[in-house]
Amino acid sequence: MRILSLAPAFLLAALCLEAAPAADRPSAPPPPDANELAPAPEAKAGDLKRERADPSEVASAPVKERRTATSHTLATAAGALCYEATAGTLTLRDGQGRPTASMFYVAYVVEPEAGRGPRPVTFLYNGGPGSSSMWLHMGSIGPLRVRTDSPEATHNPPYTVGPNEQSLLGRTDLVFLDAIGTGYSRVLGKSKPEAFWGVDADIDAFAQGITRYLTVNRRWNSPKFLFGESYGTTRSAGLAYALHKRGVQLNGVILLSSILNYGVRNPGYDRTFVGLLPTYAAAAWYHHKSNPRPDQLEPLLAEVRAYASGPYLLALDKGQDITAQEEDSVAQKLSGYTGLSVTFLKENRLRVEPGRFRKELLRAEHRILGRYDARVVGIDPDDAGEEPEYDPASAGISGAFVGALQATLVDELHFPSDLAYLPSGGEAIFKAWDWHHRAPGDPYREVAPDVARDLSSAMRENPHLKVLSLNGWYDLATPFYETEYDLKHMHLDPSLRQNLRFAYYPSGHMVYLNPEALKQLISDLERFYGEAAPR
Repeated sequence: MRILSLAPAFLLAALCLEAAPAADRPSAPPPPDANELAPAPEAKAGDLKRERADPSEVASAPVKERRTATSHTLATAAGALCYEATAGTLTLRDGQGRPTASMFYVAYVVEPEAGRGPRPVTFLYNGGPGSSSMWLHMGSIGPLRVRTDSPEATHNPPYTVGPNEQSLLGRTDLVFLDAIGTGYSRVLGKSKPEAFWGVDADIDAFAQGITRYLTVNRRWNSPKFLFGESYGTTRSAGLAYALHKRGVQLNGVILLSSILNYGVRNPGYDRTFVGLLPTYAAAAWYHHKSNPRPDQLEPLLAEVRAYASGPYLLALDKGQDITAQEEDSVAQKLSGYTGLSVTFLKENRLRVEPGRFRKELLRAEHRILGRYDARVVGIDPDDAGEEPEYDPASAGISGAFVGALQATLVDELHFPSDLAYLPSGGEAIFKAWDWHHRAPGDPYREVAPDVARDLSSAMRENPHLKVLSLNGWYDLATPFYETEYDLKHMHLDPSLRQNLRFAYYPSGHMVYLNPEALKQLISDLERFYGEAAPR
């Protein structure tokens, strides 16, 4: 792992040491647990016949909360930023006080300036469901960042990890939380992992973890923010209301690449194709397949939005009653926007699934598109398939992120563990996920959650809560027009609508992978924090 350093790094460290009390100064990494350096026992006859492992040899999460703190510096335009990085665990408990789970976190905290109030604290997590916070942690607004070659596939090791000149740490403390069953977060005692794998169970676990962090670190009076990506936005919307009911009044919620209403995305609902059309048009424009292709993308997308919710939606609503002339007219229009042939569009009944679009757009060039970022292209074993065999946008960055995170945990955070850090809980979590959700005021549990209702309730009950929706033009996983639909159907009172903002970037699902987009993202976040938590 190649670690970047800035020329004045030693001077910055000296400044931080001079300003910090002795207790806060960096020290040698804490010694690992005794069993971490113990030599492996010699093999004995019959060892291979054992069916059960010795309980003392089984790695498990700690019931007693563990934490390791180290001191660091980050060069910023405003000067040296001295911060403490803490890797640790939060113990979740049931109503009887029994430990149920251990939630792993990494916190980056800056000492408040003299004469100013408490610094904001932001809780960040990814989605899945079943993903750790690795992606936001190592790629977005933290003090360290791994460099990728996106939208090209990232080079092989050694990877480059170094100070993040675009970090938001100057504005807010950052706490990255891992869902139960991911990272180092595990169940405790007799708890079953499945008990945490569901919409409402997950919201409750994060509510417990956040309130526990606020208590342990005496941050109840700090301005508080949530920052979720992908399914993490589903979590954030439900969590905003759940925390509000527990007395945690939030200043802001940041939604990156959102999915809030699963109901309209079920098979048989045409609304999902309406939501996809502007992203298809963006991808076609990027790959020079639009016909005609304007010089600027955003005016085109305004036109496509209007067509999608107008003539296209009306045509889809007719179902099998659409006439041949109407179908041909719509197919001609869609072909110009999407770069797909009229024949292909008709064969799909004007309803093209994302996988088919990703396979079809560049089929003649023997290439497929990325799901998380349609700018990214890959190669399938043949050109005849219906859908791509993999997502090149994901494959092109995964190795760099996993490698960067694993190295950071040990080399920078000094947090060795016998547990395997799980970047993802895999299919086990997704297959076991309980999608039922009880929205505020609803006596019944929804089969397909619409957590926009939770967020709407939180914004009404806390009229000071501000929400920022961040979107990539080329994101085929959570298309921006579907997000607009979800958030604009919260039925907010006109007096509250100014608390909801949207921002857009020339990037994919993980907006921060595009360095230029990241600069604009940080600028937008700085402005958002300035409004939601003025200094």
